[in-house]
Amino acid sequence: MQAEEKPLLTRLLELYSYEFSVYSNDDIDERGYYGYDHLDDYWEEEGRFPYLIRTNGKIAGFALICPHCDYRKEKGAHAIGEFFVMLKYRRMGVGTKVAMELFERHRGLWEVCYWRNNLPASRFWKKVVGQYTKDNYKICGSESNIKIGFTFEN
Repeated sequence: MQAEEKPLLTRLLELYSYEFSVYSNDDIDERGYYGYDHLDDYWEEEGRFPYLIRTNGKIAGFALICPHCDYRKEKGAHAIGEFFVMLKYRRMGVGTKVAMELFERHRGLWEVCYWRNNLPASRFWKKVVGQYTKDNYKICGSESNIKIGFTFEN
């Protein structure tokens, strides 16, 4: 993603944050925005990669890859920072295809986490990581953690 596409990503992050507020209980600010504290980091910090998701030439969402893991401590590990497919494009295989392409593009150590109370994300990531790794992954997090997920190496 090019820096000139940052305003588009900002708007997509607002849609994502609105949907995610069901799980995070976040509120908008007095100007009507959720905001995203680490947006500029995706153009300034090594190991961060922003991607737009397109399908049939149409914008369908975004993916943010970062080096900040909750459970992996190895240097150079990758994490899904945020992953968003717009409602219109869900259950069409778009998210699965993109996730697998990102795993292939960024080979190495991976952590994929989601909020425990986000059941759609739980089902999606278990299916995708299981399929991609042929069920060769470790579960990370426990009942007391807000975020849980999977670690694997490719």
